[in-house]
Amino acid sequence: MNKEQFVALGLSEEQADKAAVASQEELKGFVPKARFDEVNEAKKQAEKGNTDRDKQLEDLKKSTGDSAALQEQITTLQADNKAATEKYEADLKKLKLSTAVKLALAGEAHDPDIVAGLLDKTKIELDDSGAVKGGLEDQVKALRESKGFLFVEKEPETTPKPKGWTPPEGKPKGSDSQINPWKKETFNLTDQGRIIRENPDLAKQMQAASK
Repeated sequence: MNKEQFVALGLSEEQADKAAVASQEELKGFVPKARFDEVNEAKKQAEKGNTDRDKQLEDLKKSTGDSAALQEQITTLQADNKAATEKYEADLKKLKLSTAVKLALAGEAHDPDIVAGLLDKTKIELDDSGAVKGGLEDQVKALRESKGFLFVEKEPETTPKPKGWTPPEGKPKGSDSQINPWKKETFNLTDQGRIIRENPDLAKQMQAASK
């Protein structure tokens, strides 16, 4: 948890700072579930491969009296093992990529699995540590524009305060309480003109907010 979340629970600023630091220290040794699942799946595949090869070797022992049959089995075994190794490596690569993408989308997408399914994974690259290093950002940006409902809304930027503007109620400029002179209940042409002159960007934001 971060400081803001602790403050929301009723802790003081000082207590929230200490709690946030402690929380970060505790998470340093945390292994994400997706990464654990990746390692666990790889272990299962390796164990299955060992079991299959043990069975094949036992079958070979039974054919020691027939050299032709033995050679045929060896050739078949070599081909099967090569195919199994290639499939295992391909599946592991796919699993690592899927895990890295989901971890990168965590906290940004409502459902990382759905968003991951919409991505062209052939364009995504991983670094030596298994984390995404390229090919994801542009795709996510495009999806945010076309399917924004799939993503968590980003925190809006703080609205800049008007320079040199004194609200109608006499509150000093720079006050957190800003009156929007474009709203019906606080409509004021004088203040509108002043804000347009002194802070055009804020004027546009207030006009949009009043609609």
